[in-house]
Amino acid sequence: MNSRIVSLVLLVALLVAPLTGIGKYPLHLMIMGLLWAFIYTSWSIMGRLGMVSFGHGAFLGVGAYTVVMLWNLWGVSPWIGTVVAVLLTLLLAFLIGYPCFRFRIVGHYFALVTLALSEVVRMMIVGLRDSTGGSLGVTPRNALAEGATVSIWNLQFSSKLVWFYIMVGCWLAGLYIWRMVDRSMERLALQAISEDEDAAASVGINVSRTKLKVTLLSAAMTCVGGVLYAQYQLYINPETVSGIGISLQMVFGVIAGGMFVMLGPTVGAVILLALSEGLRILIGHDVLGIDTTIYGLMLILFIIYMPKGILGTFLARFGAAK
Repeated sequence: MNSRIVSLVLLVALLVAPLTGIGKYPLHLMIMGLLWAFIYTSWSIMGRLGMVSFGHGAFLGVGAYTVVMLWNLWGVSPWIGTVVAVLLTLLLAFLIGYPCFRFRIVGHYFALVTLALSEVVRMMIVGLRDSTGGSLGVTPRNALAEGATVSIWNLQFSSKLVWFYIMVGCWLAGLYIWRMVDRSMERLALQAISEDEDAAASVGINVSRTKLKVTLLSAAMTCVGGVLYAQYQLYINPETVSGIGISLQMVFGVIAGGMFVMLGPTVGAVILLALSEGLRILIGHDVLGIDTTIYGLMLILFIIYMPKGILGTFLARFGAAK
């Protein structure tokens, strides 16, 4: 009961924080923290159940670029574009996931296949530079009329406050889905599958279908995260929404925060955002690839010395102390 009261108080504090006049830059950081928390939670739904994917950058990129391209080229509303993006993402996840699960491509091999997927999508975005802008990126056309601050049909809002509450809603929805999956039979089935596929199949578990269902759910949520990123930032490029770097960032964020705890990905998102902002201030953009290098090194250290993540380790020690 006490934990619920604490959670409610923290949520109320979060909802009230933007109304205290904290400034645009801190509000921007809060919005990005919530967005990445939603994306990391989407990844953890799949990753915590034994399916480590390095390809979620592909799903993020499909979401972001599909919505922007449909809007820029044909004037299709981002709401309709989101539906198209999710359908394309589900198709892509199925085309990759089903053969892997059907032929038992698991563990490191599955991670390598998904890693290739992420890079292939990034290269396709760069290759289609006439439409996507290539490595220079692309900006969605402004849909706000002169003096207007809101365009609901075109999902553009000039006020960061509006975006903040949208991100809060998506983040809470992500946590709810995580909790539902955690309490479902799929979680128990996937835990059994991760330990011994043959034994799981022998008791009637459809291994391929169970894995595929969670993969499709995780991919669709990540795609929505890509849509939100594109509409909020109003600028995307292959490096920020696709490729190896962004996929590695997701994995590190979840592992750093705590893969097996509901709020672990959120803690990881906050830590990673603070780290990236710190590196930007201290180093700037002069040293290319420094952030990815640091993420990789810290990922190795967390796996070795703190496999439960920061929040998971804290809760384990706190519970033991009690």
